[in-house]
Amino acid sequence: MPADLAVIGLGPYGLPLAQAAVAAGIPTIGYATGPEAGSLSPAELRRMRSTGFRPGTDPVHLGRVRTAVICAPTPRGADGSPDLGQVEAAARVLAGQLRPHTTVVLESPVLPGTTEDFLRPLLERGSGLRAGRDFHLAYSPSRVDPGNRDRTPAGTPRVIGGLTPACTESAAAFYGRLTDKVVRARGLREAETVQLLETNFRHVNIALVNEMAVLCHELGVDLWDVVRCAETKPFGFQAFRPGPGVGGHSVPQDLTGHASRGLRMVELAQQVNSRMPGYVVQRAAALLNEHGKSARGARVLLLGVTYKADLADQQGSPAHEIALRLMELGASVSYHDPLVPSWSVLNHPVPRADSLYEAAADADLTVLIQPHRTYDLQGLSVKAQLLLDTRGVTPTGAAHRL
Repeated sequence: MPADLAVIGLGPYGLPLAQAAVAAGIPTIGYATGPEAGSLSPAELRRMRSTGFRPGTDPVHLGRVRTAVICAPTPRGADGSPDLGQVEAAARVLAGQLRPHTTVVLESPVLPGTTEDFLRPLLERGSGLRAGRDFHLAYSPSRVDPGNRDRTPAGTPRVIGGLTPACTESAAAFYGRLTDKVVRARGLREAETVQLLETNFRHVNIALVNEMAVLCHELGVDLWDVVRCAETKPFGFQAFRPGPGVGGHSVPQDLTGHASRGLRMVELAQQVNSRMPGYVVQRAAALLNEHGKSARGARVLLLGVTYKADLADQQGSPAHEIALRLMELGASVSYHDPLVPSWSVLNHPVPRADSLYEAAADADLTVLIQPHRTYDLQGLSVKAQLLLDTRGVTPTGAAHRL
């Protein structure tokens, strides 16, 4: 069966798109740009195959689709900007197979101007075709909330911005098959900047509430109760909650070096959020000291080492820095995570606790980093000698909160 869609890059952005497409009845091929090809479990792959998905390794198949969406990861590079290496590799492979009338969409997180100034020349040189005349070119910010079962692709509006109005309409026609609402941006740069604003909005607001957490601890104020009350305001407020650090694949960008001036608030937010793993360790050492124990030689158990609860993804997880800092203080660190069978920090394997309750009872301090739904928080608060809850999810008074 010929495919209508090619998803290039099967990582955190491409895999959800492929799943949404096959669920909508769109025959889809997936072309991996890196090691993310192994992120599909055999059972998941069989299920997707049964609904029209085909993983592909032969680039020739990319020339037989109506729509090609590049979803390659763009991790932070050495200068802080998105590393476009995988986007470039995807573009070169696609360009060699590109046919007239194809719609090409970029979904990878990039800086404004990337689609037109970086992707377009690669596609045109490699194919001999011209964007806006021979093929359609557009950008759509990926809106994925991993692990959120309440937010479906169909119920999530998609923003589209094209090189030309015809490009926008062609891409909108495709995304209209996946979502109930398509929002048209004025152009490529506007659509790219939507992604920038959405990502920075999250990081800035997390930074604000993280600073509030530190302040409220010093003042003896229960921030979690403050947020609970504040979120009852029906206008002008959106609740964010503090945590041990900000992980995930969406990297904030302050545009330093790419514009006449950067986004100072975003730069400050990055500084605030990057300090949180250290603050967690500071609180851990203080708690141990209050109970007559030193961090040196203390047995510390970390619970949940992924970047988000109920996901196996460890991208940017603050658990790595927390573990490293605790080890530097001389603590004996172990971990438990139902989704992570083995874990290393700087290539040093961290012992995994097999029996959760026994490990919590044996540890001098247990630090809850990710509250996976399989954790019995009430039971943990009873079993643990000393529990530091970095997410504010344990029963009130059952643990020390961040």
